[in-house]
Amino acid sequence: MKPYKLIVILFGALLLSCTSKPEGKHLFILSGQSNMARLNPEESFTPSIEANFGKENVIVVKDALGGQPIRRWYKDWKPISGNEPEANPDLYDRLITKVRAVIENENIASVTFIWMQGERDAREGFGNVYQKSLEGLYKQLSDDLNRNDVNFVIGRLSDFDLQNSKYQDWTMIRDIQVKTAESNPRFDWINTDDLNDGIVRNGKPIENDLHMSANGYITMGKRFADKSIELIEKFTK
Repeated sequence: MKPYKLIVILFGALLLSCTSKPEGKHLFILSGQSNMARLNPEESFTPSIEANFGKENVIVVKDALGGQPIRRWYKDWKPISGNEPEANPDLYDRLITKVRAVIENENIASVTFIWMQGERDAREGFGNVYQKSLEGLYKQLSDDLNRNDVNFVIGRLSDFDLQNSKYQDWTMIRDIQVKTAESNPRFDWINTDDLNDGIVRNGKPIENDLHMSANGYITMGKRFADKSIELIEKFTK
């Protein structure tokens, strides 16, 4: 074989190895408060993810609880002044325990953290520490998983209280969620403004509600899936 042909073959093999997608499973971690708790991943999120990556290549972990502030997840949460309330990250501990249990002995190709929360912090008026908390929570999870490539998809608060008449920091937290999502190429966000009108699962009609309609949750799951897939493929092509 002529030397130049050997060089071409070797270069092609090297190029292929550099551009091939990493082997392993794609881990999706879903957490937050009530609008995440009410999301059923099996309705639209998981089917969309599995259709793209294959059922055998997907791990979905969800742990959420309604009405909870971010200090139930972020360990270093602190108010601007004073010492109360205090961080109580028991929900994070519960979440990370679940995650570690399912990824043990697994080769993980990617991790995507999906977050739908902020209503409680808006109501309590802790928007002034929400950005630090959101960024800190992402770093906390990344450190605990020993990864520097975690994708982050944030569900922005809906248009429920754009006048801040019921939840004083509603629009502040909406803006922070978008600002954070646009601060890093591995971050993104989804819009939920059109998901809180319609019929809920028990047949009751809602309009501009704090929570989503039955179809709204299905759409929300699909949007989370689409953004997750987009981020993963962005960094594995």
